Amino acid sequence: MPAVPPPKRHPYDQWAPDARALDLVGDKWTLLIVRDLVSGARRFVELQRVLPGISTEQLRSRLNRMVADGLLTRQRYREVPPRVDYELTARARELLPVLGALARWGHDWAWTAPREGEVIDIGAILRVAPALVVAPARTSGVTDMAVQRPDGTTRHYALTVAYGEVTIAEREAHEPDARVSGTEQAWIEALGPNADRSRLQISGNEGLAAGLLDGVAAVADRAVRAA
Repeated sequence: MPAVPPPKRHPYDQWAPDARALDLVGDKWTLLIVRDLVSGARRFVELQRVLPGISTEQLRSRLNRMVADGLLTRQRYREVPPRVDYELTARARELLPVLGALARWGHDWAWTAPREGEVIDIGAILRVAPALVVAPARTSGVTDMAVQRPDGTTRHYALTVAYGEVTIAEREAHEPDARVSGTEQAWIEALGPNADRSRLQISGNEGLAAGLLDGVAAVADRAVRAA
């Protein structure tokens, strides 16, 4: 059995496995930090970028606690300026099904078009793909998903389907089997309650791309289909 992290400052004080789990991941921001590290290690400033609602002190406190709890590793590099990377441990990666279940519940009971004041980050939805998409063992391929942002920049996400699993990296895919691109508004419409993909440009293996889009959108069928 792996080492048990030390008690929190404010535990639930219940001898129950769900309460013990919530002692570790029940704080605000903790599960979202896990979500935003699914695609790989990040620096402190990168986490601030993808979690715009968290203060510097809150983020520092959460990261320190998650390292102490065995959910994250912290790697320091001798560089100028100093560089520190945070990455999920195997213990934290086992929370992926929990994130997937929360996302499905959110789709079923809380999903709407963006509310006024909500930050739009299409990547926040795509990062849960490994926990949402059902990937048949016979299906494989790489899809490049590109989001053209209002500031003129484009963010790329490489989603790989292989051996019954889906992984994501935040980079442009090299020679992908499928491409999906569109403006941020087109992605909002595609991933919103109506799942309207008419404004997305899809090329290459359309079955692969459609299966991934189904998986992260509010639709019943989450299986990746072969072309």
